[in-house]
Amino acid sequence: MPMMFIPLAQMPDAETALNSRVAPLWWIVRSNVDPHTLVTPHYAALREASGGLPVAHVRTMEEIEIRTTSRQRFNMLLLTIFGAAGMLMAGIGVYGVMSYSVQQRTQELGIRMALGAQASTLRNMVIGQGMGLTLVGVVIGIAGGLLANPVPGELFVRSESVDHWLSLATPVLLSAVALIAILIPAQRATRVDPMTALRLE
Repeated sequence: MPMMFIPLAQMPDAETALNSRVAPLWWIVRSNVDPHTLVTPHYAALREASGGLPVAHVRTMEEIEIRTTSRQRFNMLLLTIFGAAGMLMAGIGVYGVMSYSVQQRTQELGIRMALGAQASTLRNMVIGQGMGLTLVGVVIGIAGGLLANPVPGELFVRSESVDHWLSLATPVLLSAVALIAILIPAQRATRVDPMTALRLE
């Protein structure tokens, strides 16, 4: 939320400001030792300097940071879980489509092998066709990601350096998942018995 810091010297009534919830006074103390060991002496010093006014909400900067970014961290965790689930389903979907495609082309692959096609040629053909579709999907995904780029910034804390790495790693990771999903049916295509394939209707 927007916030403004006002020096105590600029407050018209310092005593009222100390007791105000609208404009509270915050002290920030830097230390080279564990800040938890300084809570008691600082508490006593502030009570003495203010004439006995109450001191509350004594926290370390680490605790303040965790509390301030807790919502963004939770949103990021949810997006990570959904992203991993989406990637798993995408891999299963690619595997299913490629397996079905190879099964439908069993007779064609058998004829190719009967005519002298090498197993490596058939494997490379299946992989090439599958990765071609994957490349089209990656291009569409990158374009959609660029259009939706402002949305994630409203949900969690962003880092420009991390964003660049994610922009490069995500398509590479998705392509690797697709490649693994394509390799299995591609390998299966090289084991087609030409005689069995030719007898299929």
